[in-house]
Amino acid sequence: MRVELFIRQVIATVMCISAAVSSTVAAQEAPKPKPVPRLQVIPMPYDQASFQRDGVELTRYHFGPGLHRPFLFPFIGPSGRSLTRMGHPHDPESHSHHNSVWISHHDVNGTNFWSDGGKGKIRHKRIVEFEDSDEHASLVAENEWVNNDGKIMLLETRRVTAYLLTNGEWLLTIDMVFKANNGTVTLGKTPFGMIGVRMAKTIGVNDGGGKIRNSEAAVNEKEVFWKKARWVDYSGAITNGKIEGITLFDHPDNPNFPSNFHVRNDGWMGASLTFDGPREIRLDMPLHLRYGLYVHSDMKSSEAIEAEWRRFIKIPPANSE
Repeated sequence: MRVELFIRQVIATVMCISAAVSSTVAAQEAPKPKPVPRLQVIPMPYDQASFQRDGVELTRYHFGPGLHRPFLFPFIGPSGRSLTRMGHPHDPESHSHHNSVWISHHDVNGTNFWSDGGKGKIRHKRIVEFEDSDEHASLVAENEWVNNDGKIMLLETRRVTAYLLTNGEWLLTIDMVFKANNGTVTLGKTPFGMIGVRMAKTIGVNDGGGKIRNSEAAVNEKEVFWKKARWVDYSGAITNGKIEGITLFDHPDNPNFPSNFHVRNDGWMGASLTFDGPREIRLDMPLHLRYGLYVHSDMKSSEAIEAEWRRFIKIPPANSE
C-alpha cells in the first residue's frame, strides 16, 4: 500500500511539473499583443463609420445611398453631448438639408446640390481606406456629384480626419479634391457652399443666448454675416452651467482665403467659397480645399482659438488624390 501511494504521489508531482512547464512554454510562445490605437474609425451598419476615442464616439460619417449627400452627425463635445443637430429648430422642412456638418454647393453648372429639393445629389462611391492611430484617425471616401439627368459632373476624393487634443477637445479636418468629369465645371456665385454647420439649438444666439465671434473681433450675425475671416466660432450652453462650441477654420491654401462666412443667430454657420464670384474647375486643374472644425469646451478666448488655428494650418496636407 505504501509503495502504491508513493507511486501515485510521484505521478501527481510529475504531472504538475509537466503542466507548469507546458504553461510556461505556451506563455513564452504566445504573441505579444500590439498596442490598441486610442483613435479608431469603426465601420458601422447601414453605411456609417464611427470615429471613436478610447471606444467613445466623437462623430459619425453617414454615406448611405438614400441620402442627398454624406454628412457627419453627431459632433460630440467634451461634455458628451452633440454640439450639432439635424435640421433647423423652427423650420425643419425647408431646412432639412442642414445635416449637422456637411459639404455641398448651391450652383454646380446651374444644378442645385445644396437643398434637398435641388436636382443634384452627392453620391457615395466607395470607402478607399480607414486609418487608426493614437494621434489621429481618418477615412478616405470617393464621391460623385450627379445631376438630375444622371450625369456625373464632379469626382470628389474626401479625407476626414479626427485629431486628439487635450481635456476632451478634438479637431476634425476635411480635405477635398474635386475633378471635373467631362469638361469645365463652374461653381456659381453664391453664399451657400462648400461647408455648413448646424449648431445645437441651445448654442444658438436666438434660442440659447450663445455667441458668434470671428477672427476680426466681430460679434454675432450683424457683424459677422458675409464678412471675411480666418475663422468663425459659435459657442453656447450645452448643459446648465456648461459652455462649449465649434470653431470653423478656413485654410490659407483655399483659393478664396480668407473666406466670407455665412452665419445666422438661429444657429448655423458656413464658409462661402464663391461669395465673391464664380469659380471654374477645369479638366487639367482640380480644386483642392481644406477646412477644420475645432471642438472645444468653454467660451474660448480669441487668442486661444487663434493658437489652435495656427496649429491647424501647420498640419501637412493630406494626400487625397
